[in-house]
Amino acid sequence: DIKFSYDVLHKRLQELAFLTPGVLIRISDERSGQSDEFHYKDGIQEFVKYLNRTEDPLYPEVVNIVGEQGNVQVNIALQHSTGHLENVRAYANNVYNSEGGTHLSGFRSALTRSINSYGKRQNLFKDVTLTGDDFREGLTAIITVCIPEPQFESQTKIKLTNTDVEGIVTSIVNDGLNRFFEENPTIGKIIVEKGVNAAEAREAAKKAREMVRRKGALTIGG
Repeated sequence: DIKFSYDVLHKRLQELAFLTPGVLIRISDERSGQSDEFHYKDGIQEFVKYLNRTEDPLYPEVVNIVGEQGNVQVNIALQHSTGHLENVRAYANNVYNSEGGTHLSGFRSALTRSINSYGKRQNLFKDVTLTGDDFREGLTAIITVCIPEPQFESQTKIKLTNTDVEGIVTSIVNDGLNRFFEENPTIGKIIVEKGVNAAEAREAAKKAREMVRRKGALTIGG
């Protein structure tokens, strides 16, 4: 089959340009005359801005965390918006892992722990218990790791399974976020407040559901 989809190739080549900063990639379709050129000096930071192009970011800066441990290179970019959806994409050796894996779980646990610790230190929490989901509401993030011998769940590489990667990503993200919050307390406060608002909305929705159930039970009882 020699029937190529320009849109599929366009999407993948643009993605590769985001993941390899500085590299110039051109695509040209001689059937239709369509052509595009991709070149992103700031790599995944520009990827996050691109994904957030229709959103309203809570803060102008894209947080960038870079580190390396035991031949594993980690590069993460993230930014919150006023929206409610979580948009986190994980890559290992430039391959998209649709079901995440150890790099994603390491990132999530470190994000929750770092924001929680900062909020408690600054006395920013009210009488509400926050979860990881609350901190990730409106979050757009790109997680990339470069590993000498990556292991995946299947041939389609949908999930990274290298066990050591989780601890490495957790450690690097913890250090990077803690340092960022100390240097940017205003943004740190905005991120914590976003989580608090999400938790309050979740609690309010839960109470509303309980009220409906209670009312229904009373009606049936009557």
